Amino acid sequence: MRFDIITIFPEIFGSVFSGGVVKKALEKGLIEVHVHDLRTFTRDKHKQVDDRPFGGGQGMVLKPEPIFAAVEEIRCREGVPVFLLSPQGRKLDFQYAEDLAQNDQIILICGRYEGVDERVIQHLVTGEISIGDYILTGGEPAALVVVDAVSRFVPRVVGKADSVKNDTFFTGLLEFPQYTRPRDFRGIKVPEVLFSGDHSRIESWRLKKSLEKTWLLRPDLLESRTVSREEKKILEEIKTEKKGKRDESD
Repeated sequence: MRFDIITIFPEIFGSVFSGGVVKKALEKGLIEVHVHDLRTFTRDKHKQVDDRPFGGGQGMVLKPEPIFAAVEEIRCREGVPVFLLSPQGRKLDFQYAEDLAQNDQIILICGRYEGVDERVIQHLVTGEISIGDYILTGGEPAALVVVDAVSRFVPRVVGKADSVKNDTFFTGLLEFPQYTRPRDFRGIKVPEVLFSGDHSRIESWRLKKSLEKTWLLRPDLLESRTVSREEKKILEEIKTEKKGKRDESD
């Protein structure tokens, strides 16, 4: 899969992809990441990429000409999806990242200043992507998030496919607690069940902990998930246990 990022600050991406899973995927040729300086697609001697908004107002707006020129040169074929990183876009979630990974190329435009010329939005981009309900100084950090999240769904990028399937938003539950050595750290011990060797007991414990954490921290995930009969029973046990502890503390 190929990611093409259009930005006026290409230096931001200098060392970001030089480590971790994305680096390994790049080295193996599983993904490609190309960063393009928008200024190289201008035609004036000043390499101007922005201008004042018509009608007045503060700030600057990215011009349409270099953005159109960049996309038209970069895309490998007609129909390649083009996305503007924008707070008004569709929020990136687990399912959306998986859907985006089905493409062989996606182009990401990093917004800046007061935004981009509306003709880019109306006549060039496939859609807009947001990574959350907050404002960034530009689309570059959002582009990094998109590349990282989407590349996880490209085959063989993540060493073990089960790692992706066990992710929080794939299962619809928050992840169960994880422990490693030492077994006893400052008197805080790892739960004994994890040393039982009984995989059925361990899986039951993990499911219960996942349900408990989700119920306490993200109950909205349970509302949008089909809860099995077994999970409903476990949730009732958890609620009873929590109520009992509250009563004891009172």
